[in-house]
Amino acid sequence: MDHGGAGMMDLPPFTLGRGLAFSAEPFFLTGCLLALVLYGWAVVRLRRRGDAWPVHRTLAFVFGVLTVALVMCTGLNDYGMVLFSVHMVQHMVISMLSPILLLLGAPVTLTLRALPPAGRGRTGPRELLVSLLHSRYVRVISHPVFTLPLFIASLYGLYFTPLFDFLMESTVGHLAMMVHFLLVGLVFFWPIMGVDPGPHRPGYVMRMLELFVGMPFHAFFGIALMMASEPMVGTYAHPPASLDTTGLADQTLAGGIAWAFSEIPSLLVLLALLIQWYFSEQRQARQRDRAADRDGDQELAAYNAYLASMSSHGGSAAGRRG
Repeated sequence: MDHGGAGMMDLPPFTLGRGLAFSAEPFFLTGCLLALVLYGWAVVRLRRRGDAWPVHRTLAFVFGVLTVALVMCTGLNDYGMVLFSVHMVQHMVISMLSPILLLLGAPVTLTLRALPPAGRGRTGPRELLVSLLHSRYVRVISHPVFTLPLFIASLYGLYFTPLFDFLMESTVGHLAMMVHFLLVGLVFFWPIMGVDPGPHRPGYVMRMLELFVGMPFHAFFGIALMMASEPMVGTYAHPPASLDTTGLADQTLAGGIAWAFSEIPSLLVLLALLIQWYFSEQRQARQRDRAADRDGDQELAAYNAYLASMSSHGGSAAGRRG
């Protein structure tokens, strides 16, 4: 490493504990490119048959993929192998920000609209996807009773046990950990966002409750790191001298990142939920207006007739008492 302050992109690749050269970039770069190609194919397919697809959905998905590529396919990932603070940025982005943006792109809805039906009595990709969405497995892994403990365990059960150091000793272990962060984020935010179809679709208030129940655990985790008197993760206990920091100082910074970053996705999801709630109320109001127009306000007329009959009965009873 250059002791004269080399730029991030000039940082040479690091070697992990077992002597395996780390190379996560090709894996994530391939995945990101494949996701963009498949999403683009589906959008083009819809437009060719005359169906519209919201531009903001496409932009959200593209930005979501780009955030994954930024933290996993650039020199930032090299620094993340030796600095806990940079790794924490990767973790927060790939487990919280990226899933939210990807889900705002509604990839499941787009896939269901783009895939053609296989025909009566036959099973194709679309039918398999629908079957998966209604399966017991998906009902279990998307239920808050499962997603919330998993979301929390991905922090405390990983960093506060020897499991993290073990995974960081190999390329496969590190890749599995980062993919796990992404999948856990997707599973946790999927029912909360409520954009794509799923087996669990709670009301807006319940979704907000699920969101705010999970977020404080990130703050507690960050505070625990900041208050520690010694490095808690062996992998980052001794940063390279050229980076001019200590393991404890770097860990304190990592804790601050974990503490502060949880607020950003929370606000983003809350804003998305409020917007969804508003437009849902508007749609329901329009549906009620159209129903009233079709039946000639029969419901209102019936209610007025009921009030008139009650008034008539009251008047008659008063006359009899008189």
